Amino acid sequence: MIRAQLHRPDPAALVDFLDEHLRSGDCLVQVVSECEVLYSGRAASVAEAGDYLVIVKQDGSVQVHGHRSVKPVNWQPQTDDIFVAIEDGVAVMRAERFQPSEMVRVAFLEPALAQAVGLRESGMFVLMGSEAEMQQALARHPEVIEPGLEVLHRELPTEVGGIDLFARDADGALVVVELKRSKATQEAVHQLSRYVDGVRRTSSEPVRGILAAPAVTAPALNQLGSLGLEFREVSALPGIDDDADRQPSLFAPV
Repeated sequence: MIRAQLHRPDPAALVDFLDEHLRSGDCLVQVVSECEVLYSGRAASVAEAGDYLVIVKQDGSVQVHGHRSVKPVNWQPQTDDIFVAIEDGVAVMRAERFQPSEMVRVAFLEPALAQAVGLRESGMFVLMGSEAEMQQALARHPEVIEPGLEVLHRELPTEVGGIDLFARDADGALVVVELKRSKATQEAVHQLSRYVDGVRRTSSEPVRGILAAPAVTAPALNQLGSLGLEFREVSALPGIDDDADRQPSLFAPV
């Protein structure tokens, strides 16, 4: 399972390690290091120097975790290019997405551990409950899909079918969300694309498309990128009536 490890690598060794294992695309790579993290895209953010766990999965998605919380402090759910180099004597990784233009830049100031791990494909993961229950839970808690998302309609009828969730993001753009309980395929991408095109024909506002599911096939992820659409991993759902002091269950009774 563990392909390779480096303990306290110097910048050149870390760049070579990342370049080799990220280029192969067949393993999960993680680095424990003091880092500086910069995000630029629809907004901008900086995580000041601190100790982080940086994870790059086989599909190219990037997560940067701090010492607390389930949620990463920064992430890039879909990447078109990951580039590593030495800049000013420090190993740097840039994970870029072209449509929309986004970048996460991680400077590894003091790397302690780099590890490449081969994970075998697991069985199909399916969220508990029906798609209607999934839709209801995420309509109540759209922040699971994206912080700042506000749901305007559920099952919005259009000429090409009903949109699962029709929303507006923190920047004011309209967002079409297609939901899947299991691994999403190219058929789901095609469905989302038709909905997004339909909304764009009737609205002059910016329109985004998000496919939300527990996982996505590699061809579907590539197709999303080529169409300028997005993927959000939803591996657990909040209960509809959960309270803030209790860990959310998958579904609460309706």
